[in-house]
Amino acid sequence: MSRLELIWGEAFFAGAMAQLLAQLSRLPAVVLLLGVGLLIGRAGFDIVDTESLGPVLEPLVSLLVGLILFDGGLNLRLAGRDLKRTVVQVVLVRAVLGFLAAVLLAHLLAGLPWPLALVFGAIALATGPTVVTPMVQQMRLRPSLANVLEAEGLALEPLGAVLALLLLQLAIGDLGSWQEVAGRLVLRLGGGVLIGSLAGWLLSELLRRLLQGSERLDALALQLSLGVLFLLVGGCETLLPESGLPAAVSAGVVVGLRLKSGASQLDDLIRQLALLAITVLFPLLAADLSWSELSPLGFGGVACVLVLMLCRWPVIQVAGLGLPGLGWREKLMLSWIAPRGIVTAAVASLFALRLDEAEVPGGGALKGLVFLTILLTVGLQGFTAAPLARRLGLVEPPAAEVEGSS
Repeated sequence: MSRLELIWGEAFFAGAMAQLLAQLSRLPAVVLLLGVGLLIGRAGFDIVDTESLGPVLEPLVSLLVGLILFDGGLNLRLAGRDLKRTVVQVVLVRAVLGFLAAVLLAHLLAGLPWPLALVFGAIALATGPTVVTPMVQQMRLRPSLANVLEAEGLALEPLGAVLALLLLQLAIGDLGSWQEVAGRLVLRLGGGVLIGSLAGWLLSELLRRLLQGSERLDALALQLSLGVLFLLVGGCETLLPESGLPAAVSAGVVVGLRLKSGASQLDDLIRQLALLAITVLFPLLAADLSWSELSPLGFGGVACVLVLMLCRWPVIQVAGLGLPGLGWREKLMLSWIAPRGIVTAAVASLFALRLDEAEVPGGGALKGLVFLTILLTVGLQGFTAAPLARRLGLVEPPAAEVEGSS
């Protein structure tokens, strides 16, 4: 037990130091969290052994990711028809073209067999708010573009996780046809959204009662929100595996829409917890990666990820057809920011174990390619997104400058 306590303490401390260094140096926090995870894990000094945490890590990751997605849904503001249309087109086009491109590249360049290439294509859809939100906040990206990027991640992260699980079951023989995959995809996404919406409505009613006669939500509102959220995620995962993610997003959206002014207060309470979850989860999941899982991919794996990053540009061009609000600067910015995050890492680690248990070869290569995608997208885009946004004039001025000019 003392060893497990030490591992958690080391992970929390490493994440906190990465956040401190990011604050002092103005470097991207997500890059430093990923780097410190590699440093303390199997790829570095092997201080943190995540395998010692055993089966407790998976449900904890699921609950904390649910918290992060709930916070994202709560904070999502899609005001105006043009912004909503932009989000819908980007999500739909990327769900199709982005998936097909990732599958082809994983097979042709990284050498994954077709069944595992399909799984990788689904996993690679997720551009989660765990990485996007801190990145756009740190660079002060324009709210309209930030909302598109965050909404894209909130929509595609649950879709990618559910689709990847079903394609994995198809690869190991638990599902026998594509019709079963399609039916279960609709059931789990639809069921998660429906249950999450009902839970969000119930939570918003309870929070409204707490707001009566009071100007602010208190600690009881936070406790109540976490209780409903964790029960929602756990219950959905028990009934319909992987439906907890869409349930968390839809619950957050419903609460944000119905609570209005109270939603910003609740978001202030939850945001710090979500940030703490990111601070500890990123180093922990990165610590599980070893260089032996990356080295067999060679140049083909690196080429696969780099070409996949470049393929986002034509996808965004197609998605932006007929959208007057997206000029070439906005399209270029949207084309470059697509980092993969915690859900991607967690899903890849879990799937590698399941493939090994089913004695299906290629689990290590799949995990290695997914983590290589995380490393390259977070590293390259994390360091270059802010200078690019400034060069394109897509950065909001600091609050002090706005106040001074007024």
